Amino acid sequence: MSRKRSTVSLLVAFSFIVLAVTGVLAFILPFSIKIVGLHALMGFVFVGLIALHVFNNSGPLSRYLRSPLVWATLLAVFLWVAVFIWQPTPIRTVLRLSGNLGPAIDRFEVTDTGMRYQYVPDPRYRMALNVRKGPAFDPADPPLFAIWLENASQYHIKTLHTPQNPTDASTALPYWDFKRRGWEEAKRDAEASGKGLAEELEVDALSGASENSSFDPADYILPENTDESLPFRLLIEIDQPDDNQASLVHAVEIDNADPSAFQLLDLVGYPKQEEDDEDGNETWALYFVNENFDSSLDLIDSALLTIERELKSNE
Repeated sequence: MSRKRSTVSLLVAFSFIVLAVTGVLAFILPFSIKIVGLHALMGFVFVGLIALHVFNNSGPLSRYLRSPLVWATLLAVFLWVAVFIWQPTPIRTVLRLSGNLGPAIDRFEVTDTGMRYQYVPDPRYRMALNVRKGPAFDPADPPLFAIWLENASQYHIKTLHTPQNPTDASTALPYWDFKRRGWEEAKRDAEASGKGLAEELEVDALSGASENSSFDPADYILPENTDESLPFRLLIEIDQPDDNQASLVHAVEIDNADPSAFQLLDLVGYPKQEEDDEDGNETWALYFVNENFDSSLDLIDSALLTIERELKSNE
């Protein structure tokens, strides 16, 4: 029995070392299914070994349970778990140091310096948008954001970040909502008619229609090679609820054929609904910012887009 207990104790100790090392690696390194998988599976093994350990030492352990120290330490563990789940500001600060973004391809967070959005659809392509807050930006009551992509014909192709409350956003961020609704409606009509999305939106009157009319984000973000890469735009719309001012739209053009690692977004205007077109369709346009804007101009100091690429070329 002594050798059996020793074996189980050594297995528990060595398993704990594996759990500790993989836990640290999972925190400091980018997400890896191998590391996280090893940590999780070894956790199940560790639970089984602990059960054997308790069975082999049931006598001494039953005496420990009568000690007030056991309940004090158990209470301390429960308090740690509660704090880690609650994640107050100091805990969130520590978690932000982690290099592990998880298996999700994107992450949005509001920080003390503004807003940060990360989009990693592929290990070869990493996009980060850093919005530096202005004097009117309050991290405790942050403005609403929408982030999306448009093709060269200025048609919506993908929403990257949807505001937390889409109901409020449809009013506060009308330009993004207009573009998104148009895309969703055209997609439904195309599926019902058997047409392609480009045909449904009838963008073939534009020069270079075969390129500009693509609605597959992969054609822009992850082209097979840079020689066939299509230019596109990233846009953000921002609004502070209850400030009695229209939202503002910032944009930047991205071209993998002529890549830039760092690009600043430009303020392109504020949205305004116009008269419906001759077919009765809703229309919106962007207008230059005028003297009616004050605090909304102070929401953003700057917006920097960073892209790390490993794209193929025919050369």
